[in-house]
Parts: sequence; C-alpha cells; structure tokens
Amino acid sequence: MKLLLDTHVVLWWLNDSAELSAEARNAIGEPENLVYVSAVSIWEIVIKRALGKLGIPAKWADVLEEEPFRQLPLLWEHALKVRELPDIHSDPFDRLLVAQVKVEDLVLVTRDDTLLRYGITALKT
Repeated sequence: MKLLLDTHVVLWWLNDSAELSAEARNAIGEPENLVYVSAVSIWEIVIKRALGKLGIPAKWADVLEEEPFRQLPLLWEHALKVRELPDIHSDPFDRLLVAQVKVEDLVLVTRDDTLLRYGITALKT
C-alpha cells in the first residue's frame, strides 16, 4: 500500500501520540507499505511553527529524517490538479494533499472527514 500522511498524522507519529489509531500506526509501521510525507506538509509545519501556532522542538526535521518515510515533492501536475477539485475544503495545504493523492494514486492517512468528500481512498486515524 502507498500511504500519504496528512500533516497532523506526521506530527502525531513523531510525538508517538495516542491520537493515532492502532490501525494507522500499524499501516505506517508496516515495512511493506511505502509511506510518503509531502513537501506540502513540511511547508505547513514550517509556516505554522514560525507563526507560533505550532509548538514543536526546533530539531523536528532532524527527527523526521530518521524515519523511513519517502519524500513527495510538489510537482506542477499536483498544483494543476487543484483546479479540478470541487470547492469542498478551503485549506490550501489540504487541497494540495488531496491533489497529490489523486495524481499519485495514494491512500491518505487522515482524521479529516471533509477530505473524504473528494472521493479519495483514505485510512482514518
């Protein structure tokens, strides 16, 4: 299975949060699954941390790099896919993640029920 972690799931994984369901934790930790973290999520974390909306340690990126996750860059194709999405969600980060899921045929690991209205495959946390 090819998984894309929503931003909150990345943070929960790094913090070993109880918010992350056993099913999601097992899927992320399964060595046979390919687990991606998008540049979009990194961008969102950096912005929210700089604005003081996210209290995480300064070395969070170093910790993330130690994980066996694959990097998913933001491509033109992903950005252009956003224009095809219905106006369901106003968060630009989430819309880009949905576009990436659609273009790359990924399963989004998320708790955000609104994103499911885009008709994507998701693993609920």
